[in-house]
Amino acid sequence: MEAELKVERPDLSIELHGVNETGHESGNAQACAGRSLPWLQDDAATNAYVRWQVTYRDVVVLDEVNRVEFIHNLTSHDLAVAANYNQLKAALIAAAGG
Repeated sequence: MEAELKVERPDLSIELHGVNETGHESGNAQACAGRSLPWLQDDAATNAYVRWQVTYRDVVVLDEVNRVEFIHNLTSHDLAVAANYNQLKAALIAAAGG
């Protein structure tokens, strides 16, 4: 989706990153193997999972100052369903000011 957005909306700055929950660091190598998505590790000082109220498989869309704009759970809103894909894409565009 990020590559698609870069082509369709080059005027917007939209970046996707994975964030791993504190305490699950041992799985980082496996999670990153063969993938190009930037992967960040949450820690006790940042505590993003708690501050953003993340549940497993959430996509958290942030605005330009890292405030939560939208949360899209991939378990309950599978991106293989066109309506779910389009909803997340629209949320990313809106959060980027588009």
